Amino acid sequence: MFRRLMTLPVLILGITLLCFGVIHLAPGDPTQLMGDLDPRMQASEAMKAAYNPDTPLWQQYMNWLGNLAQGDLGTSLAPGARPVLDKILDALPVTLALNLSGLFLVLLFSLPLAVAAARAPQKLADTTLTILTFLLAAAPGFWIALLFQDAFAVRLGWFPLAGLTSDTAAGAGWLGTVTDMMHHLALPLTVGVLGSLAGLTRFLRGSLIETLRADYVLTAKAKGASPVRVWRHALRNALLPVITILGLSLPGLIGGSVILESIFALPGMGQLFFNAAMMRDYPTIMGILTFGAVLTLLGNMLADMALALADPRVRG
Repeated sequence: MFRRLMTLPVLILGITLLCFGVIHLAPGDPTQLMGDLDPRMQASEAMKAAYNPDTPLWQQYMNWLGNLAQGDLGTSLAPGARPVLDKILDALPVTLALNLSGLFLVLLFSLPLAVAAARAPQKLADTTLTILTFLLAAAPGFWIALLFQDAFAVRLGWFPLAGLTSDTAAGAGWLGTVTDMMHHLALPLTVGVLGSLAGLTRFLRGSLIETLRADYVLTAKAKGASPVRVWRHALRNALLPVITILGLSLPGLIGGSVILESIFALPGMGQLFFNAAMMRDYPTIMGILTFGAVLTLLGNMLADMALALADPRVRG
């Protein structure tokens, strides 16, 4: 584990170098794009000096890396010129609330569904679950989101169409504000859960069936072990691959939210990244990519640690 910690800075450095080079392969620069969007607005000399579009790429990268070492992710090139770190910290709570609660609900529902299917493979419950999960996995997430918006927001009016808060929630106190935010997040959260539920349920089902057919489980049954004891050991071993999946899902907290946050107009990391990419806001893009790289490496380390705690063979 210590060796992996020592290699983290090198890996992050390589990822940022690759991302920086790929981003700058796009033609044009942000100052030119702003002039194209609004001919009346000319890029200021201060912005051009901060962006330095005429300097070599290696010098731009070294300048950015030096600022990063001091905890400075740079200043956004979008209107307002806010620090990138402030924009990330403002958007991060929305994305965390949406994805972490969604991950909890996916685990809460996928485990009993997978157990119900694995108890009787190829039977009615398993066949029904297989059909439903395949349909959910095949349906595009943006299509489900639009259907939910049309049905539950436009036609029935049960939920807000988009946004994070209502205008009337300003003077409702903290409880009213939290309730209003939960009301706004209900639809995107449901869409996100449905999209992830199908894949994880199918994966858990296959892992449980394979574990229940293992020799040690058959031996335990032959020796008269109780069904509860057999299922307890089977579930523990079947969940080991899921730990790895959950660890690798950390970077998806950013990338997986782009579609949902764009459709439902949620001011989270996904929408921030999308807007920065459209505006060629390089400092913001690099800040988010660096944050995602750290999450990826952190997720791998947490998954390895969880596997070592759950499986003694990994520790050995």
